[in-house]
Amino acid sequence: HKDKVPDTWIRKQTLTNAERYITPELKSYEEKITGAEDRLFALEQQIFQELLIALQDFIAPMQVNGHVMAVLDVLCCFASNALAYNYKKPEVHDGNALQIQSGRHPVIERHLPPGEDYISNDTYLNPETQQIIILTGPNMSGKSALLRQTALITLMAHMGSFVPAAQAKIPLTDKIFTRVGASDNLSGGESTFMVEMNETASIINNLTARSLIILDEIGRGTSTYDGISIAWSIAEYLHDSPFAPKTLFATHYHELNELENRFPRIKNFHITHKEQGNKIIFLRKLAAGGSTHSFGIHVARMAGMPPALIQRAHEMLQQLEQQHGDGALGNKPSAVATLQAMPAREIQLSIFDAHSATFEAIRELLQAVDINRLTPVEALLKLQEIKNKIQ
Repeated sequence: HKDKVPDTWIRKQTLTNAERYITPELKSYEEKITGAEDRLFALEQQIFQELLIALQDFIAPMQVNGHVMAVLDVLCCFASNALAYNYKKPEVHDGNALQIQSGRHPVIERHLPPGEDYISNDTYLNPETQQIIILTGPNMSGKSALLRQTALITLMAHMGSFVPAAQAKIPLTDKIFTRVGASDNLSGGESTFMVEMNETASIINNLTARSLIILDEIGRGTSTYDGISIAWSIAEYLHDSPFAPKTLFATHYHELNELENRFPRIKNFHITHKEQGNKIIFLRKLAAGGSTHSFGIHVARMAGMPPALIQRAHEMLQQLEQQHGDGALGNKPSAVATLQAMPAREIQLSIFDAHSATFEAIRELLQAVDINRLTPVEALLKLQEIKNKIQ
């Protein structure tokens, strides 16, 4: 049918069994569509450049207005938060003492369940009398929250904001150093402990007399004795530093409580708790003196560890405490020797663990049931009986 093609059509492509044609009108539309995006971009650039040229004389006033609006926005947010969350005006002074009365964590207190109040705490640091606080206490008791809220209150005061505290006297602070959390740097070939040491070294090498230092569980990424030695040396170095930086040092190394007896400006504090039977109630209140227990096994139970595992942990803890609780330091056996001397536990554990007696009774009850003669009502009654035994 090639002879039927109009003369005005232009052949565009020849295929095996066909030919493609285009008309001048379609060619025109194709060019418009193909070049539309480029022309659109060029037009946008032209309009934008014309706008910039027209605004040249107004750029400085616009920048000033933008800055003023940003400052007003920040100050309005500060004021709104202060009114809504009962923040108080801090006193920023030229001295060195940091005093916070009834301080709170501005983030945590906003996420508490309805009706639950945040437990506030007082904090006092003074390079002359109480330069370093060694903070001990159980896991999950609130040590890290206290450290962070002190840093946040100091930062908020320097920002010009009211702070979550009944009263706060904050010294001028040029640097807030923090070493908290645990993370590695796999891409850089650095372990968790190496990252911790790098960050701590940066703090040690850059501190000033007006620095605030927050250290959370330094030395936990290595062996116990290495960790204690490093943590002790860091606290001692900070105490003897001519800058005497204010420091909050949270740790589970209760051996560091001895620092208070050897250095006049190091003080022991702990987060209080109350024991009721086998339960630990965290009071989350700061008190003078060191703590001697971390209650890590209790936290493991709260996390859902198997009862058999928890029981074995208690047995090992009691054995270690018995061996290391008495006698002079030089006469204490090593932890390895103590563990080697402990009797091996039975490997074959009962599948029902602490509830063996209860489950044995349930087993006997089920074995006595004739399923072929059991009616639906009797089955429900048996289930209720089993449920009562478990409870």
